[in-house]
Amino acid sequence: MALVLGLITPVLHMNPRFNPPAWETTATVDDVVTVVQRAEMLGFNWIGCSEHIAVPSSGPTVRGGRYWDPFSTLGYLAAHTDRIGLLTHMAVLPYHHPLELVKRLGTLDLLSQGRVIVGVGVGSLQPEFEVLGHDFVGRGEQSDDAIRAIRAAWGIRVPEYHGTHYDFEGFVVEPSGLPRAVPIWVGGRTRRSLRRALELGDAWMPFGGKLEDLSALLADDEISLARRDYAAAHGAPLAMILAPEPPIDPLGDPEGTAAFLSTYVALGATGFCLRFEHRSLAHYGEQMEAMMSVAPHVGP
Repeated sequence: MALVLGLITPVLHMNPRFNPPAWETTATVDDVVTVVQRAEMLGFNWIGCSEHIAVPSSGPTVRGGRYWDPFSTLGYLAAHTDRIGLLTHMAVLPYHHPLELVKRLGTLDLLSQGRVIVGVGVGSLQPEFEVLGHDFVGRGEQSDDAIRAIRAAWGIRVPEYHGTHYDFEGFVVEPSGLPRAVPIWVGGRTRRSLRRALELGDAWMPFGGKLEDLSALLADDEISLARRDYAAAHGAPLAMILAPEPPIDPLGDPEGTAAFLSTYVALGATGFCLRFEHRSLAHYGEQMEAMMSVAPHVGP
């Protein structure tokens, strides 16, 4: 399986844990377009945009407060690109009815000529659930049913689904995505999220990608067996897209970057959603270019 590379797109979300540089604070939409067009030209596989609607103001230091809306943002960036994938990283499933996601992302899929990657998670910020009026308890089972419903409705003008949480038939949903098996990547960092990806998804994309935590989870006997069963049933391992920490510096330390990422490949990583050390927009572009030179040297 070829190694794939995408971006945790700068400016759209600034995580305080990674000390975002000052340029991101005041960056413009044009700056984001510059990054994304450069990424496409260099051969990156996707750009990502995450979702939070209302982050409590009392605690933004943990995950940050800025989150551009993924649906409108990816739609805008689709109009400025031709090939690069458009990943919701991650859409919070319990905040949306599956048909809402199929309509919004299906329209984007049509407009972008089939470039949508549906990244989904169950959500973990309980105060946000509460202010939006959604149930926090039971969100895992609800999300499982939502994934099944999305698959049943994607690319179908009059979809039908009868599940544990969602039930629909006799309604037109158009557009609902191009008629294809849309990739669904499952976020989260728990044992349950990995089992969800194995059961319902096309990839597992955990956040908080520290090597020791991932190693412990993947070494679990039950998880190892489930991954082997998946590989036997599908003819290939489950794709595992990781976001290594801390941010990498392929320009300043290409050999160290290759060695660092190779330790994740040895765990089973098939791709990376990357953060770079950077000081400016120009430096970010240099880091992207350097990464494409480092990529061929990343391996087991």
